[in-house]
Amino acid sequence: MVIANNKLPINLEDLLRQRTVEGERIEYKTGWNPDAIIRTLCAFANDFENLGGGYVVIGQNCNADGQPVFPPVGLPDNQLDKIQLGLLAYCQLIQPPYFPMLSVEQVEGRNLIVLWAPGGQTRPYKAPEAVTANKKIWRYYIRRYSSTVEAKGDTEQELLSLAAKVPFDDRFNQTACAEDLSKPLMQGFLEEVDSALAADAPKLSAEALGRQMSVAGGPVESPWPKNVGLLFFNETPDKFFPGVQIDVVWFPEGAGGNRFDEKIFRGPLARMTREALSYIQRNYLHETVIKHPDRAEATRIWNFPFSAIEEAVVNAVYHRSYEEREPIEVRISHDEFVVASYPGPDRSIRMEDLRVGRAVSRRYRNRRIGEFFKELEMTEGRSTGIPKILKEMAANGSPAPLFETDDDRLSFVIRLPRHPLSLVPTGEVTGEVTGEVTGEVERLLRVVVGEMSRQQLQEALTLKHEDHFRKTYLLPALGLSVLEMTLPEKPRSSKQRYRLTAVGRQWLQAHSDGAQGGPALKSS
Repeated sequence: MVIANNKLPINLEDLLRQRTVEGERIEYKTGWNPDAIIRTLCAFANDFENLGGGYVVIGQNCNADGQPVFPPVGLPDNQLDKIQLGLLAYCQLIQPPYFPMLSVEQVEGRNLIVLWAPGGQTRPYKAPEAVTANKKIWRYYIRRYSSTVEAKGDTEQELLSLAAKVPFDDRFNQTACAEDLSKPLMQGFLEEVDSALAADAPKLSAEALGRQMSVAGGPVESPWPKNVGLLFFNETPDKFFPGVQIDVVWFPEGAGGNRFDEKIFRGPLARMTREALSYIQRNYLHETVIKHPDRAEATRIWNFPFSAIEEAVVNAVYHRSYEEREPIEVRISHDEFVVASYPGPDRSIRMEDLRVGRAVSRRYRNRRIGEFFKELEMTEGRSTGIPKILKEMAANGSPAPLFETDDDRLSFVIRLPRHPLSLVPTGEVTGEVTGEVTGEVERLLRVVVGEMSRQQLQEALTLKHEDHFRKTYLLPALGLSVLEMTLPEKPRSSKQRYRLTAVGRQWLQAHSDGAQGGPALKSS
């Protein structure tokens, strides 16, 4: 039922100022208009796009563009009780009955009533066209962009097909109990998002706080946590959902090498994701600085841009299936950064659209996980992840990312290639490599044709002494990653050959005028 004086699990003023325009998840009402408000609550309850429902803000006026006006018009004190009693009566007319969470808030000294309407557990819902009419006609309503509209024709049939199909993360978990929700974790979240509910949280039980945050529910005598609550607010969610982990695997010799290092991250989703990203950033990302002889400004590039990695990893955590027992895999080598998750994207998404960043999901797999990530500012939602990966890779000057899935959409793989001019450190990834394309190294690069042996390289340079060639030409070129071995695992093999790397080829293209000496390169 509608409960007065609840506190929202988000910061209202941030909600109004950041999500400034009316949209699929927020609607502003200047005053008490029960017919329109009940239709909108019905639409949020149906949550046709699995976005997590939405908010109705009563007492907030907006301009012609749908932007809220400050200070809001507000509601008189003597109207607050009347509106709450009206909501209690009219929400019972929604079939099946649906009651949003209600909070009385103040913004710039004005009263607002905020109705938080999460996606319902027993959709589809229908509401009267006019709750105040004597003869009532019930209709199904959904959100379409910033409007509440009647579901008709094929849309109505699709909505009816969603009967009892609640996304996995928003379902009750009847194998757990409300005490499995960690009150400190819930309080930490509320404090981080600056929710007014954080002040009341110490006085509430874990069950009561879970109900306020809509991560617990069910009958009073037998409350249950929702799956999303266990994923975010339990210290060991893998106990309930095996495979909830991120495996970060480093291949120093490439994916086909014999050596690899593995680190596994477990725990509440937000913490697990942040710890994995922090570990990756500390250990496997390095910046290359290219100094130019003709200007003071140096060029700075990353082997893999962190913003693209962040989007790829959060995208995997957000969109994977938690009914699958497969972990998220992050595979890192000198040449590429790979994120694999299970299953793949919805069949409604065409791979051609995905590759160019135009893919828009018809329906989200985890509506509540996305909602929490958005409040923590770890994702924007609304299919912006793939376009951002493309944008960040392009901004770094990196090759375009690759998106892969199979015909059955059993998995989804994101590949981020290394920037071709990014140096590969010779030791640990976090070590520092400093060097310069000297005249000797440049001479060596200009004689390499295809794959050549050491003897062939020496002859092309008319050099007789092997030690001098190795020390002055060969080893510096290998150290700068402008030259590479064909058999790196057998450096002394009689069949060993040497060839230009992508870095070496690009350097030559950039210095095709034959000038001796080149820019210094530094990787850190």
